[in-house]
Amino acid sequence: MAYVAGSSAGPERARPGGPGEDPGRGSGGERPGGGGNNGERPDGNGPGSRRPGGPGTEQTGVPERTSLSARARDAIRQRIADRTYPQGARLVEREVAEELRMSRVPVREALRALVGEGLLELLPHSGVRVRRMERADVEHLYEVWEPLAVQASRLAARRVARSAPVEPPGVTALRASLDRAERAASDAEGAREVAAHTAFHEDIVALSGNPMLARTMERLGGQLRLLFGMREEPEHMRAQHAVMFRYIAQGDEESAAASTLLHVRDSRTVALRSLFDDA
Repeated sequence: MAYVAGSSAGPERARPGGPGEDPGRGSGGERPGGGGNNGERPDGNGPGSRRPGGPGTEQTGVPERTSLSARARDAIRQRIADRTYPQGARLVEREVAEELRMSRVPVREALRALVGEGLLELLPHSGVRVRRMERADVEHLYEVWEPLAVQASRLAARRVARSAPVEPPGVTALRASLDRAERAASDAEGAREVAAHTAFHEDIVALSGNPMLARTMERLGGQLRLLFGMREEPEHMRAQHAVMFRYIAQGDEESAAASTLLHVRDSRTVALRSLFDDA
């Protein structure tokens, strides 16, 4: 396996390129979040990426490496969400690279990015481990997500209203995510349902048409995906998604915002009950 569950840093000394290497530092001592990968999308075309054909790309191969880093980040993030890498597990760069069948450079960049997202944390002396979500972490996450989610729904509905009678393409994507979630729920496929529900919320942000909101939400995305995968999804919350979609598709800003507020607050209650046995 690519982790040592519950391990601390221990007496192991970091060696260049060895299992105890700190992925939070590159060869130049760069800290997590540095470099040009922030905001990168899985296709490697995020704000921090370089597109093929740009200056110096033929010699450096940066786009290919960036794409591999994004793929590694997505794969590790999924393993955290489905608890293949459980909370508190120490991740070893070399073993993760072997498991993903990648070289260590994109894996190192991926681990560094996930530290920046808050899914991993640096160990005191070397290496990283999967961050444990404490009650305060969940509460803080919802405190930030709530106003952003409400505003995203309001802006998405506003964009629909302004585009009438033409329906923005984002509405089709939103409807498709909702349909996938319903099919997954009917088939009792929990992981697929979580993925579809996550996509539903991401599609609302995309439909809002606000790039600053999208960048802000991207910073929370990993933690939200992890949280959605850890808590249960009651039927009434699935029904709330359908209500949110209806108001957004109708271009009703205030009703979209109000239904989203109810949904996020219910989600918080369910998360605290599922994870911390709240009554």
